[in-house]
Amino acid sequence: MYEINGNMKKEIKLPEIADNVETGYLSTVLVAVGDVIEEDQSIIEVETDKATTDIPSPFGGKIVDIKVNAGDEIRVGQVIMVLESEDKTEDERPKTQEKTEDERPKTQEKIEKTTNPSPLARGDADSSAGGYEENQEMPVVAERTVPASPSVRRFARELGIDINKVKGSGPGGRISDDDVKAFTKQTIQDKTTLGKLEYGEVPDFSQWGSVEVEPMSRIRQITAESTVNSWQTIPQVVQFDKCDITEAEKFRKLAKASVEKAGGKLTMTAMLLKISALALKQFPKFNASVDMKNKQVIYKDYVNIGIAVDTPQGLLVPIVRDVDKKSLTELSVELGELAEKARNRKLSSEEMQGGNFTISNLGGIGGTSFTPIVYPHQVAILGVSRSSIEQVYRDGEFVPGNMLPLSLSYDHRLIDGADGARFLRWMCGVLEQPFTSWL
Repeated sequence: MYEINGNMKKEIKLPEIADNVETGYLSTVLVAVGDVIEEDQSIIEVETDKATTDIPSPFGGKIVDIKVNAGDEIRVGQVIMVLESEDKTEDERPKTQEKTEDERPKTQEKIEKTTNPSPLARGDADSSAGGYEENQEMPVVAERTVPASPSVRRFARELGIDINKVKGSGPGGRISDDDVKAFTKQTIQDKTTLGKLEYGEVPDFSQWGSVEVEPMSRIRQITAESTVNSWQTIPQVVQFDKCDITEAEKFRKLAKASVEKAGGKLTMTAMLLKISALALKQFPKFNASVDMKNKQVIYKDYVNIGIAVDTPQGLLVPIVRDVDKKSLTELSVELGELAEKARNRKLSSEEMQGGNFTISNLGGIGGTSFTPIVYPHQVAILGVSRSSIEQVYRDGEFVPGNMLPLSLSYDHRLIDGADGARFLRWMCGVLEQPFTSWL
């Protein structure tokens, strides 16, 4: 923040969007230079993690500069706009005052907590720094206080950087703004290049005939990168089975009217969602994550299940939370609402994070079977294909049965073949006897 001609210039920076999200693509700029906006008014749309998120302004005023354009890749902490306001906050201190504080003896500087507040908390950074006033009793500090001025510390907090990890280039290792910027840039580069493939050049296909080149959408790029990463890091095995859903279809037809009264639609996906939650409770390995870095398995007490939704923009996977605690009717209603939001690109980043298991149902399109790829940080995914009437041997005779093909892909680092077979057989048992198994 700085002052020009009596008016305060405030920089609007890209805030933290979601956990582990460092960058995003700017899809739409919602304001123009000269516009007068209010606090919390949406100013841009950022596409990240398969979702489009509106970014609000942290304060009101007149837009005097827009530093980004639609299509740009922008990072957390980057200045996106400059706003002019006549309001002055306690943070907007003259630089001479900051210099005076910078020259104070280290023994008089505030000892600040090393935890980083959210970048969204900027605007009252001085009051949220977690420091101790000079007249307060000083706590015991296990490590030395890093040499950095209050303004540099505040800058690091706004970027979400731990000041203790930054190496200073000044006298005595003193940390400057440039040191914080260099550390942030290197951190982002390390995270984005780690494990990234070096893709080879493709030939010039136009030498053999006419071609049309279309850039990948951001959603398609994310899907491609995610599936490649999963395929490289997870040793995947696929278990196939068929379930006789003749009785399950009878149950669905009997119960659909009551579900429709509640505003939902009882589908096979909704039934599989509920049955999967019961199966994850029965087989906790499938509701876990593998942490190879620390050589441990993380078992989860909650049951969040992703549902793959085919949209015009590409594949989106909203998460249904606490599936084990919801009724079939509640799940049917919520499933319809999430699918509608996915098709209209109204899903938030939060609604697409935290899944433990995924269901991908292609039965409405066709196919006899397929091998879905396990999502990162999960250990299994259920693929569902189109059911068909087949002859089944029951009670000493062949009778027609409505057979549903299922494909279970799983992470062989944690789940063995016998585990996969038992999991699918258990689910089939519930589908084949729905009136007695889970009502």
